[in-house]
Amino acid sequence: MRSIEELTEELLSLPGVSRALLAEKLVESLEFGTDPTIQTAWTTEAKKRRDEIRDGSVQSIPGEEALAQVRQLLQQ
Repeated sequence: MRSIEELTEELLSLPGVSRALLAEKLVESLEFGTDPTIQTAWTTEAKKRRDEIRDGSVQSIPGEEALAQVRQLLQQ
C-alpha cells in the first residue's frame, strides 16, 4: 500500500481538471452531519461558482490577494 505522501505526490501531478474532480468527490464523501437542505444549497452554489470560473464569466484571484483586499476593507 502506498503512503499518503506517495499518493499525494501522484495525485498532485494530475491535470487541474482531474484534481478538481477528485477534490469534489473527496468532499462529497465526507460525513458533514448538516441539514441535507443546507448541504444541497452549498453544493449547488459551489458548482455554480466552479462553472462560472470554467466558462470565463468570472475571474478568480489568488487567495493571498483576496485576503489582502478583505484586510484592507476591514481597516477602513
